[in-house]
Amino acid sequence: MAELRNTIVVKKSEDKTRDLVARTILENGPQSAAELSLRLKLTPAGIRRHIDLLVAAGLLEAREPHRAAASLRGRGRPTKVFVITDLGREKFEHSYDDLAVSALRFMSTLSERDLVLEFAESRAAEIERVVGKAINSSSKTFKKVDALAEFLTAEGYAAESKVTAHGVQLCQHHCPIAHVASEFPQLCEAETEAFSRVLGTHVQRLATIAQGDGICTTFIPANPISHTKKGVRA
Repeated sequence: MAELRNTIVVKKSEDKTRDLVARTILENGPQSAAELSLRLKLTPAGIRRHIDLLVAAGLLEAREPHRAAASLRGRGRPTKVFVITDLGREKFEHSYDDLAVSALRFMSTLSERDLVLEFAESRAAEIERVVGKAINSSSKTFKKVDALAEFLTAEGYAAESKVTAHGVQLCQHHCPIAHVASEFPQLCEAETEAFSRVLGTHVQRLATIAQGDGICTTFIPANPISHTKKGVRA
């Protein structure tokens, strides 16, 4: 019996560690095995074992790092990073989101004022305030989008920018508020408006995780269009 109890304790401890590994990636964006080892103070062999089990369970997947992140690591073959899958999001997100959804539902019944919209706009204004200085220091749209992507990644959105023939796509591979935003799209709409203001151009949301898409994608045209006078070149 003692041996069985010890086995159960060990299994629970390992399950808790694997949850911590997945939660760390969920909240901080793509991570390499080495980064996870340092962040969680686990041995390289130990972190690799947990990652392999999470990948096998379909909760994580390996990807090539974003080119900007790869360049920071210097020469040599880029180290693969691990990202949370849609199945992983479903497993690890909803317990926190349920409370947020309940709170916003309650706010929506309090008065004739649209408190949910006011909250969404307040949250968007905070994004604009924090990231505005870094973005406004650059006059080029591409660099502004890169700066916005870096900010969003630091906030757990696992964002990157991709140059296309007609402009730039801002891709967010993770959304910490997806479950909440699926019921309250005001959050996504206010966020998109904030992106438009900080970038100084009209932007278009092409896809959102909250509405069932794999990633959130925002298109920014190559030739900036004023967000205050749409259709007029800046």
